[in-house]
Amino acid sequence: MIREDAVEEEARWVLEARHGDRRAFGHLVEHYQRPVYNLAYRMLGTSAEAEDAAQEAFLRAFRALGAYDPERSFSTWLLSIAAHYCIDRLRRRRLDAVSLDALPPWRQPAARIESPERAAARAIEADRIQILLDALPEDYRLVIVLRYWHDLGYEEIAELMQESISAIKSRLHRARRQLAEAITAQPGPDASGRPSADREGEPAGAHSGGISTCRATTTFLTR
Repeated sequence: MIREDAVEEEARWVLEARHGDRRAFGHLVEHYQRPVYNLAYRMLGTSAEAEDAAQEAFLRAFRALGAYDPERSFSTWLLSIAAHYCIDRLRRRRLDAVSLDALPPWRQPAARIESPERAAARAIEADRIQILLDALPEDYRLVIVLRYWHDLGYEEIAELMQESISAIKSRLHRARRQLAEAITAQPGPDASGRPSADREGEPAGAHSGGISTCRATTTFLTR
């Protein structure tokens, strides 16, 4: 549950940032860098593109702060900017590439010792999820990511995508059905038990979280 003082602190940062305080916006970047990066990563599929997209989303948000409605959820507004930028980027290259490597860091259990066998099995399953999500159109992919990786409700997703709640429910239903059909048709994991590499040659699940790029954004905005 979000603490009331955290909500008030965020509201203060937003207010100060809207009045030109770049340091306050830097706090917002630090607070939201991981969810924005992870959304971009799952939509675009590579660390490099996700880092670029995250930085661009924050820069666009900073420039658009004057038009931000304080009555609206800041996180939804920010994710909307990131999501629309990613969709535009996908439509430009028409490659439908995404990488869902595992649950994002903020939804993973506390750190624990994991056996090599379990880590390998988890990586293989993550690769299967990636292949399944690769086949979805970008708008289907987005509702899946927002619903199940960001825990957004139907109203929030509808606001973010600027569509009706019924349209979002229908799209999510069709996306789940496509995934179920793909799961049924897809063969199981490789019997070798070896995790495969992602598009950049890294083991599934090995990505930076976009921290370095978003810190660069913070530095740029607070100079």
